[in-house]
Amino acid sequence: MSCFVVPGRIVQVKDKEVFLILRWGGPAPVPGDRKIVAGRRFFRSGPAIRLGGCIAYGIFMLPKIIRYVVISVLLVLISYRDLRKGIIPDFLVLLLFFWVFIWQLFFPIFSHGSSLTGFLVGGGLFYLIAVLSKGGLGGGDIKLMAVLGLATGWPFVLLVFLLAFLLGAAVGLVLLFARVKTWRSALPFAPFLTLAFLLVAFWGPQIWHWYISFF
Repeated sequence: MSCFVVPGRIVQVKDKEVFLILRWGGPAPVPGDRKIVAGRRFFRSGPAIRLGGCIAYGIFMLPKIIRYVVISVLLVLISYRDLRKGIIPDFLVLLLFFWVFIWQLFFPIFSHGSSLTGFLVGGGLFYLIAVLSKGGLGGGDIKLMAVLGLATGWPFVLLVFLLAFLLGAAVGLVLLFARVKTWRSALPFAPFLTLAFLLVAFWGPQIWHWYISFF
């Protein structure tokens, strides 16, 4: 199997050909097709070329790795404080916001409109729940969900929202039946938002397609 570089993903072909595409979008090339793509002609590859393609893909992915490592570290810190103290520190949420905002501004993964919609929908949904439940969610949860909406964009913010509540409900029921918590006990929500975000960050498209297949 040969691997060739397409921005954002590795594509494999059954032929001993490797193709280097230096732009977003477009269909996967067909082995044997000699047309020009992004100014570079398809060419037959040996092991060195295939290795070079994989290294180029790794270099391309490095900024994304750095982006999500920092986000994950901040989310773990936020979750820890929420579990220990029952609060979500504003300064950590603010750091997370600026980190996500800067990356989205200069190295966008999706459109700015999608990111803005995710921010508004995420924060808006949690604010509505907080109002209707009369304090069931705190201000820290609302701000954190808005930032995660900025990081995931539309429509994946809906997956973060749904997965967080499903995870929270499942854990809450287990703690309730184990008599660790009661119906009136508060349940820190940041850990569920963190886990939901990581699931969407790694498997968002797959989860989304599985979800919409029911409709």
